[in-house]
Amino acid sequence: MKRKFACTFKGLKLALKHKAVAIQFVLGLMAIIGGLIIRLDHYEWLSFIICIAMVIAMEIMNTAIERLGDYLNEDQDERIGMIKDLSGAAVLVASLGALAVCICCVIRRLIS
Repeated sequence: MKRKFACTFKGLKLALKHKAVAIQFVLGLMAIIGGLIIRLDHYEWLSFIICIAMVIAMEIMNTAIERLGDYLNEDQDERIGMIKDLSGAAVLVASLGALAVCICCVIRRLIS
């Protein structure tokens, strides 16, 4: 069990070395700081944490898929390109969902 967690943390460390993952992590931290400033309630915090985790997890998965595609075929391949585009789209969808939750929470705080 200890070895599995060691591999998991190694993967997280590797993921954070990738620019896209690091950017999402920084954006997540900024969202947390913003949440502290506007004093989110418990349910809003749950929403923020789930959204942040979802976006970072999707970005890590996207990075893994891109690396796998590059490993399988270094040349341009339309099929691998489509797979990479789809995984990138998944990150976009997760990010837009997280942004929508953030906007809803901020607007709610500004109105009340």
